Amino acid sequence: MDAAYKRVNGDYGTEAETEEITGRKRSGSMYLEEETDKKSEVISCIFSLKEEVGALAKALRLFEDKGINLMHIESRPSRMNKDQYEFFISVDSTCSQALDEVIDGLRTQISGHVHELSRNKQKDTVPWFPNDIQDLDRFANQILSYGSELDADHPGFTDPVYRARRKEFADIAYNYRHGQTIPRVEYTEEERATWGIVFKELKTLYPTHACREHNRVFPLLEKYCGYRQDNIPQLEDVSRFLQSCTGFRLRPVAGLLSSRDFLAGLAFRVFHSTQYIRHSSKPTYTPEPDICHELLGHVPLFADPSFAQFSQEIGLASLGAPDEYIEKLATVYWFTVEFGLCKQGSEIKAYGAGLLSSFGELQYCLTDEPKVLPFDPDKTSLQKYPITEYQPVYFVAESFEDAKEKVRRFAATIPRPFSVRYNPYTQSIEVLDNTQQLRNLADSINSELGKLCEAMRKLE
Repeated sequence: MDAAYKRVNGDYGTEAETEEITGRKRSGSMYLEEETDKKSEVISCIFSLKEEVGALAKALRLFEDKGINLMHIESRPSRMNKDQYEFFISVDSTCSQALDEVIDGLRTQISGHVHELSRNKQKDTVPWFPNDIQDLDRFANQILSYGSELDADHPGFTDPVYRARRKEFADIAYNYRHGQTIPRVEYTEEERATWGIVFKELKTLYPTHACREHNRVFPLLEKYCGYRQDNIPQLEDVSRFLQSCTGFRLRPVAGLLSSRDFLAGLAFRVFHSTQYIRHSSKPTYTPEPDICHELLGHVPLFADPSFAQFSQEIGLASLGAPDEYIEKLATVYWFTVEFGLCKQGSEIKAYGAGLLSSFGELQYCLTDEPKVLPFDPDKTSLQKYPITEYQPVYFVAESFEDAKEKVRRFAATIPRPFSVRYNPYTQSIEVLDNTQQLRNLADSINSELGKLCEAMRKLE
């Protein structure tokens, strides 16, 4: 059958098992999850204060009043607000209860912003997440499966030529860094033939089975990116095309990433794409994402503004989310971006990449055999699903706009002590956890609203 993904240790494909983030540390980041030093039993935190006379003395008095002895203190200008200073302090773990009262005092009496960095309490930790687009370099090579190593049941496992070829693709991904041009690949005649079989079969179904957004973009990919039956497009060409349409870009990856890492890339409008192709012995089957799945299934929809924003919303919701919510978001991703259906007029069409890259399942999903339910993230995130067979249940969205709003509401229920916003000018994540950040956001919104009102007046 045409499986697009394969479960890895109880999870699936690019959104494979959730991994623990403990131990990843980024210099200068407020949001870290650190292991407590068992020997020193130290608790650390950062708090920020306005730059004014007596502010630090007032803060330190809170520690003194509770009998807390500071073991270490450092200061630096705030990277988030030029009018504030940040103070890093460490105290003995025996002061844990008293520190709670001091933290409350900093927040209420002094209006300081506090971030605990290490505490032997799960609720006080926030998993590390990338702050700017260059941070994706840090985990892009932390793949869970495949790459140049193949499972024994992989069609190419006993083919030494194919395994050597896979290593070539893996080396490209391992050496790639953000901002570089994606290396071009000279595909072999056998690889082009495999692509051609998949391309020809799927293209016959798209007009009747794919959503209108996919069908609108596909001819543009043929015109500008070399989509042809006898040619495998280059990731760099496709990435540049996507950037010109929606700001999405491709990044080569050697294999399967964890759910947390893969979803984090979407927050920056980065899609981690494989560059290798499935084994020629089974052109209609792949146990993993390959370039047929990426370029025929995913890419056309990433060129659509509404779908691109919907995908990014899922990525933004994942940043700093607890592990159990990463699993829920990955399930939402599975039933939308991978295997989603949508209403278009009186018909239902496919927009999920797992469907649009699978000749067999693209036909099956629009029959009366599977169960079709309305997309609801609260329910969809709990739905179980098979990996090695066609889906018995699909979720249908009213529209990409409707699905996006539902994901936003779902994201608001994720327990994390902040909200996030992507800044496309700096290609970074802004953590909205203080009044200055909110003022900056309000100013930006006011500016955009002003332009909207001006444009509306000119159209009247």
